[in-house]
Amino acid sequence: MYDVVTFGEAMVRLSPPHFLRLEQAQSFDAQPGGAELNVAVGVTRLGLKSGWVSRLPKNGMGYLIRNRARELGVDCSHIVWSDKGRAGIYFVEFGSSPRASSVLYDRAGSAISMVQPGEIDWGKIFTGSKHFHTSGITPALSGSASEATAEALKAAKKAGCTVSYDLNYRKKLWTPADAKKIQEPLMENVDILITTEEDTNVVFGIKEKDYETVAEKLAQTFKFKVVAITLREDLSVWRNNWTAIAYHDGKIIRDRKYEVEIVDRVGAGDSFTAGFLYGWLKLKDVEKGVQYGNAFAALKHTTPGDFNWATLDEVEAQLKGTGLRISR
Repeated sequence: MYDVVTFGEAMVRLSPPHFLRLEQAQSFDAQPGGAELNVAVGVTRLGLKSGWVSRLPKNGMGYLIRNRARELGVDCSHIVWSDKGRAGIYFVEFGSSPRASSVLYDRAGSAISMVQPGEIDWGKIFTGSKHFHTSGITPALSGSASEATAEALKAAKKAGCTVSYDLNYRKKLWTPADAKKIQEPLMENVDILITTEEDTNVVFGIKEKDYETVAEKLAQTFKFKVVAITLREDLSVWRNNWTAIAYHDGKIIRDRKYEVEIVDRVGAGDSFTAGFLYGWLKLKDVEKGVQYGNAFAALKHTTPGDFNWATLDEVEAQLKGTGLRISR
């Protein structure tokens, strides 16, 4: 049915324009965003068929999120509509060196935090589907969301899907101890782990001399087929170096480093996941996955909002070494 199914929360993102502080704002730019929806949008932009599963309130905020996802080609027919709960909101305040950008969440009582095991027909959703993706944000939302995540992972494996999981630790949602306790058992059903420089140490207590060794240790500990780690170097608030590595079949895969001028960095890791899944599923190649993920993530930095508006042609132009002169 789908190349990629994702499961998780999406919120309405509010950003004051022109570098205003929240307390200065008189208006906000409103856009939806959320890790798993960002991945669903990303793989769709690259030409795969995606379905996003979530639980939304039956009101205008829920419809706004659904409508934007559908505009970008994501199938939303498996959303659970609820009379209880709300759509979460988060605020992004853009900084400039030496003041970092910041995020303020207002998500308590969201409809998806009330999701229950058995509420979603995973057997139907996964029939004929290839791959399932979720992240550590989803089980962090509530006890029932954690149980629903475990249920989804088991159902995906039972249906023969491959599974990817972005560790995505959020300290405002749970403690490292709780994150480890809940997530370690989930790893039994994960084929591909995607994480960052910091999160594996925070959640699993794995810290080695370099990230290549971390990736190898993760693969050996949890029997992952692939471990991918995204690497960001902050040169300033609006200028970063970006790259990624992967461990697969006893080998480390590296790719070029991109120097990015940032318009908006939110969602870059989700874009890496989307590009990696394109390489994994369409091209059947982990190295291509790292390359496409890396380029797609680099391009994400150049557009506002959580979603990546880059095209497959633009990604492949980056892989061929396109220049910076104006395209006419």
